[in-house]
Amino acid sequence: MTGRRIRVLLAEDQGMMRGALALLLGMEDDIEVVAQVAAGDAILDAALAHRPDVALLDIELPGRSGLDAAADLRVRVPDCRVLILTTFGRPGYLRRAMEAGAAGFLVKDGPVEELAAAVRRVLAGETVVDPALATAALSAGPNPLTARESDALKASADGATVADIAARLHLSESTVRNYLSSAIGKTATRNRMEALREARRQGWL
Repeated sequence: MTGRRIRVLLAEDQGMMRGALALLLGMEDDIEVVAQVAAGDAILDAALAHRPDVALLDIELPGRSGLDAAADLRVRVPDCRVLILTTFGRPGYLRRAMEAGAAGFLVKDGPVEELAAAVRRVLAGETVVDPALATAALSAGPNPLTARESDALKASADGATVADIAARLHLSESTVRNYLSSAIGKTATRNRMEALREARRQGWL
C-alpha cells in the first residue's frame, strides 16, 4: 500500500462517535476516511460511489443493520473488506458477521491504534477478531433459532398479536404460535417478550 492511502468508509449512527473515529483515523499517515454515513441503508450507495478499501461498520444502524450491509458489500463491492466495530460484543453477532463475509470484528472500547492496525491487517488479507469475543463465541455455540422463528420473534417486538404477526409474515396463526413456542423453548424463557430479549442479548437477532 505504499504511495496510496487506505480508503475507509465509516458507518456509525452516533454523530459524536462518528466524528471522533474519522478524526482519529485521519491522523494516521496511511488512512483516509473517504465517506461517512449514519444509516445502514446508505452504506451500499456510499461504497459504490467512493470505492473504499475497508468499510468500518457499526451493527445497530437505522434503516439496515451493519451485518445486512456487510452481506450486500460482499456481493456488490467484493474488493471492499468489512470490519465490524460495535458496542455490543455478543457471540451471536460475531458468528453472523463472519457468515456475512466480514473480515474483522472489534468492540468499540479498544484503543484507536488497535483499530488502525486492524484496518491495515484486514486489507492485507487477515481476519481480525477481538480475542475475548472469539472465545465467547466458540463456547456459546451456533444460533439455535430457525429463520422463521427469528422472524416471528422480531415481528412481535412492538407487542403485536399473533394475528398481527401471522398477517405480516403471511402465515397461519397456528404456525406463528408454533414458531413462538419453539423460540421460547430454545431460549429457556417464559414468554415471547423474554425470548425476544434473550435472543437479542445473545446477538441471534
